[in-house]
Amino acid sequence: MENKFIVSASPHIKTQGSCSKIMWSVIAALIPAGVAGIFIFGLSALKVILVAAVAAVLTEGLLQKLMRKQLTMFDGSAIITGILLAYNLPPQVPLWLPAIGAFFAITIGKQAFGGLGFNIFNPALTGRAFLMASWPNYMTHWSNPRWQVDAVSSATALAILKQKIALPLPSHWQLFVGDRGGCIGEVCIAALFAGALFLLWKGYIRWYTPFTFIFTAALLSWMFMGKGFFRREWLFYILSGGLILGAFFMATDYTTTPLTKKGQIIFGLGCGVLTFLIRKFAGYPEGVSYSILMMNAATPIIDRYTKTNKFGFVKHK
Repeated sequence: MENKFIVSASPHIKTQGSCSKIMWSVIAALIPAGVAGIFIFGLSALKVILVAAVAAVLTEGLLQKLMRKQLTMFDGSAIITGILLAYNLPPQVPLWLPAIGAFFAITIGKQAFGGLGFNIFNPALTGRAFLMASWPNYMTHWSNPRWQVDAVSSATALAILKQKIALPLPSHWQLFVGDRGGCIGEVCIAALFAGALFLLWKGYIRWYTPFTFIFTAALLSWMFMGKGFFRREWLFYILSGGLILGAFFMATDYTTTPLTKKGQIIFGLGCGVLTFLIRKFAGYPEGVSYSILMMNAATPIIDRYTKTNKFGFVKHK
């Protein structure tokens, strides 16, 4: 008689997907923003991206070799770390900066915790925070798009508004297509949306965290950023800075964010509140990176109080 059932160890629900496949899909989703950044800022942006990605892969391979672990340097996770780090950097930074940042991100942000799946903080943001604390002058020196006459130095849209710099604010359309100063991967919102829609369509990310993150930051900005309540134009704060990049590509990291739907909503809410508070009250005009890192630290607590009941669990009175 032919066997009807196969008894095996868990997991019993399987999928055709794999960690490596998901990682390379995320890399594909990040390509439009990178291409846009290179088009906007020139070859200097390409050099920063390549140096960060190569440094991240080589660091991971070297550390795994030294620790006699299985080499997973080409599974895509290290490349994502390098790319995301580069996307959070100005386009004109010296090339040793992304190399050091990638080394720190992989060494301290990832491998020090045990590697992929064990790190508690987003490695790319860990590297960015380290660079910001160590070399703030390089990290806050911006360039205009290469087609503008004054393409040497500029300021981000949030910095112009917060620091009351005597420069015209970019229009919504300029913010959307990337005709402004900023980090390599954050300026072109259209390209970021294209990649985000791909990941949502494939089911690799869910809407709970990014939409809650964006909505919360926008609502609080509309309510409290202006002179009086409900006086500030909220769309400007959605399109400015790294909100879209952070919400869709870093706040959705599987390892460092909550597991449940309720937990992901709480995570996005916390990121939105912290982003608003940093933008409103801190000396630095942008708060997306730090808000995600702080909520990464809160993820274990969120998971503890939002975990689902075990199958067959009976709650005793």
